[in-house]
Amino acid sequence: MSERAVVTAGTGGIGLETAKGLARQGYAVTVVGRNAERGTSAIKEIAAVATGAAPQFVTADLASLDQVRALAAHLAAEGPLKVLVNNVGAMFTQRRQTIDGIESSFAVNHLSPYLLTELLLDRLQAAAPSRIVNVTSAAVKAARRTFDAVEPPGGYYGFHWYGRANLAYTLHLAERLRGTGVTVFAADPGGAATSMTDGTMTSPKIVSPPLRLLWPLVRRTFARATAGPASVAASPSVFAATDGSLDGQTGVLIGPGVRPTPVFRAADDPRTIAKVLELSRRLAPLDGGHGVQHK
Repeated sequence: MSERAVVTAGTGGIGLETAKGLARQGYAVTVVGRNAERGTSAIKEIAAVATGAAPQFVTADLASLDQVRALAAHLAAEGPLKVLVNNVGAMFTQRRQTIDGIESSFAVNHLSPYLLTELLLDRLQAAAPSRIVNVTSAAVKAARRTFDAVEPPGGYYGFHWYGRANLAYTLHLAERLRGTGVTVFAADPGGAATSMTDGTMTSPKIVSPPLRLLWPLVRRTFARATAGPASVAASPSVFAATDGSLDGQTGVLIGPGVRPTPVFRAADDPRTIAKVLELSRRLAPLDGGHGVQHK
């Protein structure tokens, strides 16, 4: 019987290539996405390279905390889980708010993987040794690092708000689970030609007005950095999820080139981690409550 792996946002781009990489290694892969038509197409691609059990698709909008909870319940009912890849991520040119009343980039990039992971920990422990992989980005170095509230002071600029909290949570979780058989990794795919990089991340609206003066230069540099295929960008995630050289390790960031990379120091600050955890637990309680909404 094939061991189970779950990949969020697995119907296209880096997520789909990650799912295919896991399927090639014999995992029974479940991909999560919002669009059933894209899900059907993804399953066909994954099935074509799978060496284990048939892949599955589950529909869920991970911007909704209630849908994340329903997804977790569905996945938990299927039994032990060997690999969880939190690949979901989003950047927006304008401020958006989720159905829960939470700023969308914080909800999608952090609260969604945080809540899903916490709700599936017992299933991951049941399959130990097992792995959690949280996809991050070097862009977190530019993100605001204040966590007294969801929204940092100043105007909304997507590049400054992207991926603000999840790396800190990843490092905390790695230490918290040390010795349990569940290991935790971050994976930075580097640049890739995907729908997000072709659209949102080439808009000058994602940076503050002073930086827009430099945008023509930044955009040319960014375009060169994102020219690679998604299959290459997925390599750090697949490596972090499966490679035997990582056995016994945890809290490691696998970067572009599929090699361990120094972790951004601010993400490992105990004060930052404490604030991230307090905010996460308040906004996304594990007991299914609605928490305190921050608009």
